[in-house]
Amino acid sequence: MNQYDYIIVGSGIAGLYTALLAKEQGSVLIITKGSIDDCNTKYAQGGIAAAIGRNDSPELHFKDTIAAGDGLCDEQAVRILVKEAPDCITNLVNFGVPFDTLDGEIALTMEAAHNVPRILHAGGDATGKHIEVTLGNRVRSSKIQVLEDCLATELLVEKERVSGIKALDCRTGSIEEFDCRFLILATGGAGQLFKFNTNSDIATGDGIALAFRAGAEIIDMEFFQFHPTALRLPGVTPFLISEAVRGEGGVLLNVDGHHFMPDYTPKADLAPRDIVARSTLDEMEKTGSDRVFIDVTHLPPYIITTRFPHIYRFCLDHGLDITKGLIPVAPAAHYMMGGVKTNIWGETNITGLFAVGETACTGVHGANRLASNSLLEAVVFSNRVVNRTTRETEISSTSQGTEVYHLLSQRRVSEIVPAPSLSVLQQLHWDKVGIIRNQESLTQAANILATWQKSLPQSADRPSHELSNLILSGQLITEAALLREESRGAHFRSDFPHSSPQWQRHITLVK
Repeated sequence: MNQYDYIIVGSGIAGLYTALLAKEQGSVLIITKGSIDDCNTKYAQGGIAAAIGRNDSPELHFKDTIAAGDGLCDEQAVRILVKEAPDCITNLVNFGVPFDTLDGEIALTMEAAHNVPRILHAGGDATGKHIEVTLGNRVRSSKIQVLEDCLATELLVEKERVSGIKALDCRTGSIEEFDCRFLILATGGAGQLFKFNTNSDIATGDGIALAFRAGAEIIDMEFFQFHPTALRLPGVTPFLISEAVRGEGGVLLNVDGHHFMPDYTPKADLAPRDIVARSTLDEMEKTGSDRVFIDVTHLPPYIITTRFPHIYRFCLDHGLDITKGLIPVAPAAHYMMGGVKTNIWGETNITGLFAVGETACTGVHGANRLASNSLLEAVVFSNRVVNRTTRETEISSTSQGTEVYHLLSQRRVSEIVPAPSLSVLQQLHWDKVGIIRNQESLTQAANILATWQKSLPQSADRPSHELSNLILSGQLITEAALLREESRGAHFRSDFPHSSPQWQRHITLVK
């Protein structure tokens, strides 16, 4: 009864898309700790990148992705991403995803660090939601079994091959085991590590923790992307103001009304996210404010209301008409570029264990993800995972030079630390492991995390499992950030403010 060909953990775009492809090859079980709709995918506003425009090509998409990755992209993986993108878009259209059109063709828009319009969107700024709903409905009407409110707690590995999984029924508290031939982790990222983040509550590093404890390699964890423009209103949870708002002509102003981004970079408001986030933080410090503003009041109101209906309505519900007033924003944690190390087929170093989506590190993002490549990566590599399980193909290694480190267990245990809780953990990471880092703050965080790791009681329910997973994910990020003594992409060290050729390599962490 509990034996399947495929078990997929997670129900975002990566998990659902993989399940819909895998059901043609065997029995499929999706395990998700909330409902099938609880995921980060539905919060993805901007869209999905693909070179389908007349003035675009996979080669141009490749160049933009490589440039954003700041020397650490896996070129083979990026070529796969951009080459296979158009076919995956066709698959999404065939599944019923209602991409917006203009004059009978799929509409394309600009986003930062893209040199041509190549961003497909649906419902204006509700792309992720439309993809999630479309794929979720397909899964519900299929023979795919879905276990909701079921939290994966342990990967079962026998002789270096995955054999199944243990899961906690969050409603009854019972533990059940499920056997499988192939196990695919698609649990999303770990944005809940940070006080200010744009992520769903489910983003608690579950897949990273599961894989690491089972012996999988974890790579590039120091590279965590902070989105420069999350809505900053008192009492309102940070809400993403899509990069596409600036792509359509929005400009960043400080509290004095100065258009500041041209002071930092020739690309101004369309510079890569790490540059805009750090520039915004610097401007906030200069002006003594906790926010800057996006100004779209110079654009025709119909562009705002039709292109960004979700953002427009959300702001209006909170008393702000963005066609007439400025949008208060500040940086927030957004996307984890590191993750479970995979090759170009989504395989990990444990036979039968795969990872896709934000949980995985395929090498396409390098040190800094190009906007709207994440949804694309999820579908391209989900397709490759299923292909890998159906035929023998030559295993390919991942990315250029990598250095393997064992997660340090010799950290000094602090005698006086606050009790571990989600809020304390989030404040710690925002203050010590955030946009600007240094050895002193990172070491303080590492010591506190190590102390918590040694003192945590046995997890018994969903909140305690999630806290444990976040603490472990936080350790991986913090230790990797300490090791990388340079600044590159989304990782910025004030004590090592420049990139170094000797650090053009990857950090892999193992038990």
